[in-house]
Order: sequence, then structure tokens, then C-alpha cells
Amino acid sequence: MAETADGYDDSSTHSTGSYHETAHIEPLYEAFRCPLSRKVMHNPVTLETGQTFEREAIEKWLRECNVNGRPPTCPVTGKVLSSTELNPSIALRNTIEEWTQRNEAARLDVARKSLFVGSSEADVLQALDYVIDICHMNRTPRNFVRKGELIPLIADMLKSSSQRVRLKALETLRILAEEDDDNKENIALGDTIRTIVKFLSHGHSQEREGAVSLLYELSKRESLCEKIGDVSGAILILVGMSSSESVNASTVERAEKTLENLERCEKNVRQMAENGRLQPFLRLLLQGSPDTQLSMAAYLGELVLSNDKKVFVAETAGSALVDVMRSGNKEAREAALKALNQISSYETSAKILIEAGILPPLVKDLFMVGSNQLPMRLKEVSATILANLVACGANFESIPLDHNRQTLVSEDIVHNLLHLISNTGPAIECKLLQVLVGLTSSSATVLKIVAAIRSSGATISLIQFVEAPQREVRMAAIKLLKNISPHMGQDMADSFRAAGSQLSSLVSVMAENNGISDEQAAAAGLLADLPERDSVLTQRLLEENAFIIIISKVRGIRQGEIRGGRFVTQFLEGLVMILSRVTYMLDENSFIVFAQEHNLAALFTELLQTNGLDKVQATSAAALENLSQKSKYLTKIPDPPQPGFCGFCFSKPTQDTAGICKVHHGFCSIRETFCLLEGKAVEKLVALLDHTKEQVAEAALAALCTLLEDGVIIEEGVAVLCETDGIRLILEVLCENRTEVLRQRAVWAVERILRREDIAYDISGDQNVGTALVEAFRNGDYRTRQIAERALKHVDKLPNFSGIFTKMA
Repeated sequence: MAETADGYDDSSTHSTGSYHETAHIEPLYEAFRCPLSRKVMHNPVTLETGQTFEREAIEKWLRECNVNGRPPTCPVTGKVLSSTELNPSIALRNTIEEWTQRNEAARLDVARKSLFVGSSEADVLQALDYVIDICHMNRTPRNFVRKGELIPLIADMLKSSSQRVRLKALETLRILAEEDDDNKENIALGDTIRTIVKFLSHGHSQEREGAVSLLYELSKRESLCEKIGDVSGAILILVGMSSSESVNASTVERAEKTLENLERCEKNVRQMAENGRLQPFLRLLLQGSPDTQLSMAAYLGELVLSNDKKVFVAETAGSALVDVMRSGNKEAREAALKALNQISSYETSAKILIEAGILPPLVKDLFMVGSNQLPMRLKEVSATILANLVACGANFESIPLDHNRQTLVSEDIVHNLLHLISNTGPAIECKLLQVLVGLTSSSATVLKIVAAIRSSGATISLIQFVEAPQREVRMAAIKLLKNISPHMGQDMADSFRAAGSQLSSLVSVMAENNGISDEQAAAAGLLADLPERDSVLTQRLLEENAFIIIISKVRGIRQGEIRGGRFVTQFLEGLVMILSRVTYMLDENSFIVFAQEHNLAALFTELLQTNGLDKVQATSAAALENLSQKSKYLTKIPDPPQPGFCGFCFSKPTQDTAGICKVHHGFCSIRETFCLLEGKAVEKLVALLDHTKEQVAEAALAALCTLLEDGVIIEEGVAVLCETDGIRLILEVLCENRTEVLRQRAVWAVERILRREDIAYDISGDQNVGTALVEAFRNGDYRTRQIAERALKHVDKLPNFSGIFTKMA
């Protein structure tokens, strides 16, 4: 463009063509320019020499003369001035104003005719430049453009197919929005803000920068903050940009400033909190009006926070929330409790809350009776928080709860907990049992809890909870009994192991043949949840013929001989889990013989296909893992071939490989050696790798890994997985990274698979696999990092993580 005078483009005075001829734009006269600034004058004044200047420019000149110790002179003639009086040139100013208005009107008319989809890129860009020039004229109000109804036309240019036009339109709208609230409102009409937001995530880097700069201008208008926040994804994208290291610093700064403006709207603050930007949310929680603080605390209880955010909230607002528990009204205490429930569910944040003094008011709320006591629904929340806190493993022996220096493990406190367990609903029972589980998990406190249980005479009551219908209550009770049983003598051990004990009764209940009752399902669930590696208990079950009964029941249910009901799933799950205990005892020959006689490997293989029964599938896969680990020891290795003799020479030895398992290199079967390959279990396990329940996929992958472990022919194991599409699914499991256990198992399996050079070469070009291995190398535990390192070396990703293989033509 030609020279600009204070934003005024005079290219039209030098251009030719129909575009400018139709504009009727008058040329820029030299008399309109200030000799000093070379810009069009807005406030012309005349010196005694007759020379005219822009007032601001000549005043600056005269000041410089004074500062430099020179006499005041005329910049044009050089004559020393006897007077520095500045006389306004009103006629010239009026002439310039009239000329400017005529040209602005002509330019806007040209712009209006050019801003439509059919115009050429050059015409649209020229039109937008006209608008920008007009906006840069200091004395020209920008409402001139708005009143000319150009803003909607400019906004439409954001949808142009030309990137240059889109960038220029963003710039033009930003300039129009600067320091003009009416223009901001006009720009925000229709779906313009939504269009601008799209540039943030899908646009070119320059478009992103232009879009965030425009949003920043719009966000200065408080009435538009909520409208910006209402655009789906706007705040999420801005939060991401404000902390991004992949965009330039100015864009990050504008995104940050935009978010700061949007914080004026409480709804936006909530959105920011949902997307991980908690500072403004916590400011309102701590410094807002009482109503706002209450609202924020209640909302905090609904937020789903990552663990690091729970820590941040606990550090920032934990003490304030604990203070509300101590002294707030019931409504405020309820909000605080729900918020504390949210942030106490992570070990680190729980410890911070303990340091903030949460335990004394929390325990007081749980035990309080009378008019000031919390309703049961809030006592349930308090019990949940206490269970969360205990799970963090703090030293509760040293944390006083009152002036008497009582602690959570003091006898009176434990007695109160036991009393609540026996006199409240299942929800509170479950949480308080979990509290005792946590306290008995520490060697430092378990003996004190045991002493309190004995002195309260609660042993029988706790044992009775193993028959509770609520699974969580039952599970918590079983964990508690397991923790205290080493310290309770024979009374606990005899309850489950001695002849004629409760164990025999439970087996008898399961053996009943009058359909499937809730009692049978509860009995099976109780035994299923007991420690699976308890060898004495498993031996007792064998002696009670429990496993034979269970096998009959499982097969009867599978074949439809036993009619099911609403308890059939729970009953079958319990039966299968109990039966799987046999596979944890295979170091003893009697259990190997039992598994062979009853063909347990075939039964568990069949149970892999019980779709919809996740526990049954996971348990069966885990059992097959245990069985398969024994295959390499049970396979019958053929005798080595003997060399032939013909009288003159030795013939080459030969060996009949028919019937030999290629993985175990011996004679295998599903019944005798529990071989997954011979039992056709591999295909079924592979099918479970993409199961929606992580525990099923974990168990299936663990079973398949037995085909790759030391002691078998790993190359053949890899070949088997390749034939059944297992390798592809194992790689998907690795890339999905659903759980830490799955990642650890997948990394181990993939490292073994990549030992085959042809597979390593093929996989080396898969960026997802490489990224997953790098992630495991960076963030896994020590063993996983070592295995991931070896896997990365197989595909030549270390030390340089970028792909180095040349793709095959």
C-alpha cells in the first residue's frame, strides 16, 4: 500500500482501474499534511511565519528547542520565532474534515459493494484495508462503520475460503472492537463468536493468534463474557492455550488475559474449574460473598478432580473448609462435607486435610447425638471421608481428637465406631468397616484395634457381617477379619477352618438342590471373597468335597439343568471364584491330580464364553493362567532319536514330530498338561483382550503371557498369537493404556513379541506403539521401564525416539 498518514491510505490517489474510479476518492492534498509528522492534520495551527502544522507535532518541536537550549525556530523556514503563539487554522481544519468525510463515505461505499462472497480476493482485501484505514483515523468514531452496517459483512468474511481474507477479517473486527463497546456487541451478534472459537482449534497458527486477539477484545465487554463461555469448547480451548508450550508467547498471553476477563462470569468460573483451571474458582470459594462461597463449596462436591487437582484444592482451601465444618450452619457444613469428600479420596490430599485439622470435627460429627447431630445422609458422607483419610496411611496414633488426647485407635473411639457399625444402615456400616480395615492394616495400630474389639465383645458381631447381603459390607468385613485374625487366636481361625465349623455349613447351603436361593448366593460369595491363596482353607474345602459340589453346580447351570433366578449370576460368580482356588495350589500334587481328573482347564476355557458375566470371565482367565504356568513342567518330552547304523555309516537321526506341542516341545493335552494351545483356549482369551471391563482384559492378557514366558519356545508362542490376531490386540491394549496393570503386562508381552526381527521391523513404523512404549519408559515403575527400554531397542527407538526405518516401497 502507499504511504499512510495517521492510518490514511492514499494509494487511491496513485491507482487506476474501475475499483477506484467508482469510489470517487479525492486525492490527498499536500496542504493537508503536517510538514513535521507527514500525517493528515486534525488540529492545524499556524506560526507567525505563516507555516501550518499539527498542534501536537509543533508543540513537541518547540519543547525540544527549549530542552536543547536553542531558540524556538520555524521547522520549515528556520527563522527564529519572536513568539511561540499557535493560532488555530479553523478554515483548514474544516476543509480537511469535509474532505475526510467525503473520502470515508466513498471508501465505505466501495467496501460495502465488495464484501460479499462473489468478490475477488483482491477486492475483498482492499475493502477490508479501507475499513482499517478509516478506523485508524484518530478523530473518526468507529460507529461510522457500524452504522454503515459493514460489521455483519466483515463477519461473513470469516467463512471465506481464502486464508488471507479470513486473517484480514479477524484483524478488521479486532480493530473495530477496540475501545468501542457498541461495536463489540454488534460483532457478537449471530454465530460470529462460535466461528471465531473454531479458529482456536482448527485454524492456522496465524488464524489462532488473530482469533484469540479478537476474543480478548470482545471479552473486555462484561455482557459478552457469558456469551463467549456458552460456546461449546471455548473455555476448554482457551485453558489449553494458556498453558501450551506449542504456541507463541503472545498467543498464550492473550488467551490468559481472555480467561481473566471471562472470570467475571460465575458460570465461566465453574467451566474453568471443570477444565482444570481452579484458581478463579477457589478465589470465589475463599473470597466471594457468603452465598457465592456456599455455592462454590457445593459445586466442588460435584466436580470430578484429577489427583493433582485434589492436592491443589486441599492446599488452597482445605483449612477454610475444615473451619466451616467447625462453625458453619447446617447448610454450609453440608456443602463443606461434600467438598471434603471429593478431595479426601486421594492419599496426598487426604494427608493435607489431616494436617489442616479435619479429624476432630469429623469424628465429633459422626458421634454427636441430640438436636445438633447431622442427619444420617451427612453422617454417611462423614464416614466416607473418614474412610478416605484412614486409607492414606497416616500415623493416627499421634493425632489427638480432643483435649483428652484420644486418637482414632483409642479404646473409647473404637468402641464408638463399633457401636455405630451395629446401629446404622449398610452405607455407614460399610464405610466404618473400611475405617477399621485401614487402621488394622498398619502394624503400629492393629493391636490396639484388636484389644478394643475384644474388650467390646464385638467379635461375633463382626463375624456375622460376612453374611451381610450388601457385597461392599461383606467385603469390608472379610478384609477386617483377615487383618485381625492373626491377632485373635483360634476363635477366628476355627470359625472357618475347623471340622464342623461355619465352613461346613456354608458348603451344605451351596449343595442344596431347591433352585438357587439368596442364601446359596451369599454363601458362595462369602467363600469366594476369602483369600484365594489360603492353603489351609483350600485344603479344608477339598476335604469337604466343596470343589466337586461346585463343579456339578457350575456344569448344571451351564447346561440348563439347574434353573436360575435373580441370584444365578451372583451364585455362579461365587462358585467359579471358589473353584479357581484349586489353581493357586498346584505346587501340591493332590491338587494337580484333582484338576486333571475333573478336566478343570477345559471347564475354565468353556467359562471364558459366558458373555455378560465379567467376574466369571476374569476369574476363569486367571485360573487358566495358573494352570498354563504348569504346562511346561507337565508336558511329556519325547525321547531323543537314536542314530541308525547300516554297517558302513551312521544315518542321520530322525524324529517324528507329529502330536508334539510346538510351544512346549512335548506331548500336551488340555486335561493332562493344561496346555492352552491344545485346549483351543488361545482364541477365546484373545477375544477377551478388547473387553470393556479392564479386569477381564488383564486376566486374559496374563493367561496369554504364559505362552511367552521363559521355559517355552517363545518364537512359537509369538507365532500362535500372530495366527489368532493376538498380536494386534495386544498392541491395541498397549496403546489404549487403560490401567497400569494392563500397561505393565502389555509392555512385557510386546517386548517378547518384538524379539522376532520381522515383527519388530513391521511394528517400528507404528507411531502409536512407539509412543506407548516411550510413555511406559518414562512413567512406568522400575521393572516396566526396564522392559520398555528393551522393547524400544528392538525397534531402534533408543536413544533417538524418532522412527529410523525406511518404509518398504
